[in-house]
Amino acid sequence: EVQLVESGGGLVQAGDSLRLSCAASGFTFDDVPIGWFRQAPGKGREGVSCINSSDGSTYYADSVKGRFTISRDNAKNTLYLQMNSLKPEDTAVYYCAATDSLQDFLTSKWNSWGQGTQVTVSS
Repeated sequence: EVQLVESGGGLVQAGDSLRLSCAASGFTFDDVPIGWFRQAPGKGREGVSCINSSDGSTYYADSVKGRFTISRDNAKNTLYLQMNSLKPEDTAVYYCAATDSLQDFLTSKWNSWGQGTQVTVSS
């Protein structure tokens, strides 16, 4: 059974940093592209960042480019999202999601995702 468990969210002020983690199990972690999407209240889901499995190539949404950094530790089956210079518009529930390819991630074709972790940024 695929399990993705996010953690690390919280309430911070604008300009602060947070590091999200996603512990994965139930599949061969290092074979799978994996990333983060978020959903703000009253809004649709937005793909934030994804990291490939084969070459470690990454994707970032324009809204987070230069502020967020995605990484994966295949030995620990864990995905991370370092979020710096947080803005109130980053407030959302953040989900870790497995996918078949970066292209699928960009078209919101996520195979599995966790329960999410809430990030709230106050101004």
